[in-house]
Amino acid sequence: MTMELKWNSDTELFALMRTHLFPAVVGDVMDTEGLRYQFLPPQIRPIDPAMVVVGRAMTVLSHDVFRIPDKEEEAGPTPFGLMMEALDSLQPQEVYVCTGGSPDYALWGELMSCRAQYVGAVGAVLHGYHRDTKGILDVNFPTFSFGAYAQDQGLRGKVVDYRVPIAIGRVAITPGDIVFGDQDGVCVIPREHEEAILQAAWTKAMGENTVRDAILKGMGAEEAFRTYGIL
Repeated sequence: MTMELKWNSDTELFALMRTHLFPAVVGDVMDTEGLRYQFLPPQIRPIDPAMVVVGRAMTVLSHDVFRIPDKEEEAGPTPFGLMMEALDSLQPQEVYVCTGGSPDYALWGELMSCRAQYVGAVGAVLHGYHRDTKGILDVNFPTFSFGAYAQDQGLRGKVVDYRVPIAIGRVAITPGDIVFGDQDGVCVIPREHEEAILQAAWTKAMGENTVRDAILKGMGAEEAFRTYGIL
């Protein structure tokens, strides 16, 4: 297999990443390039371990609503703020990446997954909870979150902006950055560094295959590292 990664579109690139790369090797390369804080908090997990997400970040900023209306009151015409607008703005190969509210309600659900999937989006990454787990699994929409929690966000939180720079943990995320996640975690590849990072990750992944084969044939760890510089 060639040691150079080549692509003509995001669709081709993301297919190659799903098949041949994984977040751990990309993270290793970013470490060596001085990009040390690119993994989202480890609590953000796929709702199915087989799920992989790779696409461009469509960032979403949420915040809490601190006054819950009495049952006689109206929640208002837009109880979710700009959430519907943000959802409808999703483009093919994008990932809905949401942060900002407290973990007291779900940020994502089945109907949102259906809409996102219809417009060609490829996943949701949430700094918080999802709900409607069975429905999301039924449509097999890659969703990464703290876990399942049924409480609705309608009276408790709303989207206040989208397609803006955000931060999750120590990771700065700009719209258009690549989001890449599997059961080991989610990393963010800054757009301005993506070509160099992915080329280096491709080379490292091919090298790791060589080292794995050598170890399976009996080579010791110390010898393998001395020979290949990889372990």
